[in-house]
Amino acid sequence: MDYVVIGAGPAGLQLAYLLDRAGHDYVVLEAGPTPGTFYRTFPRHRRMISINKPHTGWHDPEKDLRVDWNSLLSEDPELRFTRYTGRYFPDADDYIRYLTDFGRGLAIRYGHRVARVDRAGVGFRVRCENGEELTARRVVVATGFGGMNVPAIAGIETAERYWDVPVEPAGFTDQRVLIIGKGNSAFETADNLVEHAAVIHVAGPRSINFAWRTHFIGHLRAVNNNFLDTYQLKTQNMVLDGDILRIERRADDYLVTFAYARRDKVARLAYDRVIACTGFRMDASIFADGCRPELVISDRFPALTPEWESVNVPGLYFAGTLTQSRDFKKHTSAFIHGFRYGVRALVHMLEQKHHGVEWPHRTLPRDALADAVLARINRTSALFQQFGFLCDVVTPDGRYYEEMPRDYVPFADCCTIDLEYGAGHDAIDPFDVPAGRRWEDDPGHEERYLHPVVRRFRDHEVVATLRLPEEICNDWTDEKLYRAPLSAFLEEAPQ
Repeated sequence: MDYVVIGAGPAGLQLAYLLDRAGHDYVVLEAGPTPGTFYRTFPRHRRMISINKPHTGWHDPEKDLRVDWNSLLSEDPELRFTRYTGRYFPDADDYIRYLTDFGRGLAIRYGHRVARVDRAGVGFRVRCENGEELTARRVVVATGFGGMNVPAIAGIETAERYWDVPVEPAGFTDQRVLIIGKGNSAFETADNLVEHAAVIHVAGPRSINFAWRTHFIGHLRAVNNNFLDTYQLKTQNMVLDGDILRIERRADDYLVTFAYARRDKVARLAYDRVIACTGFRMDASIFADGCRPELVISDRFPALTPEWESVNVPGLYFAGTLTQSRDFKKHTSAFIHGFRYGVRALVHMLEQKHHGVEWPHRTLPRDALADAVLARINRTSALFQQFGFLCDVVTPDGRYYEEMPRDYVPFADCCTIDLEYGAGHDAIDPFDVPAGRRWEDDPGHEERYLHPVVRRFRDHEVVATLRLPEEICNDWTDEKLYRAPLSAFLEEAPQ
């Protein structure tokens, strides 16, 4: 067999769909009875924060994907998640229904939880808990997160976990609650308890990063930050900045030793409940010695090459949210609307490397390149969603390749086209009008919002860069602003 894919979440299904269409020999192993086992538990309060927007006014299925963060890539117009619900922030149960339909007809074996992956000759042997064994030349891990990220805090094992803490808020009535973490899961939990808990403290050592400012959607989303009003408007709740040094479980409560970040003070605070909302990590326990992937970022993610292959286990690939170690907290590989394009790129890489199939491309005359680039940036969802990470590539002989990871581009001489935010874009509050005016008045400023960037490479080095102006409606069609400078820049490229 060519490929064993572990996991039938959105990444595993996207990979299976593309491998199936390409005619490759594969099987997907899924622990649960249906796709999307992760979504049976998470998010705990069932509301997803990936937006779902059926009504765009565009009526262009490609462009619609710019505001559809849940659909997988498919040739079937019925397999769009927007047909399953109209809710802007959809319910996780609706997503399970969608994934179940998407998986019909694909080579998926449900109830096959993988127990062990080890080497077998030039490939791998994959053993399931039900005793079934399979061998394959390559394994692609698309399991998502398998465990909680647990920080090194003395006594944290006595705390409750976001993973399994009760979600019925009435059980927290009149209690003092400490929530460890400052991400979406922490504030999602805090918002759920506001009407019942007596006091809620959300604590962590780092500043809160807001997604609307950084443009990284994994930072705190507005849909989860109502709790901040309750803090700043003095309703008994607080955000604590600092380090939790120790958690002591007593007979009737917890005693927490806390060191404040803003002042030299250590406090001992009592709580009825302590909940750890400290993120997730990859579960690497299924890998035998000899094929255990190297881990990075506090051992939470696999270390990967630009082809999403393990740096130390050849033939072991990763797809989906586990690939975010390549663009951690910068771009969108952690999320469905980002990694669906990453999976498509992965299939092109696998076919080129192992099956002799060249990355799809077209060849254009020099005078058609500018129009081709403008057509792409005004319609593409991939470059829009994976801004700064995926790019189109034009070679000196006019070959036009779409949606390559920037770190992967194999050509020494070429031009790349992508969409980016300007350097320092996250340093300014976008709602601060005077600060924005000062930015605009600075003659050295970059365009702050999303805009096209074209780079010319020679011997793998950038020798020239063209930054086209931002456009409030992302409509880069103006002849003077866009086509003329782009055409001139491409004309200067070596032939």
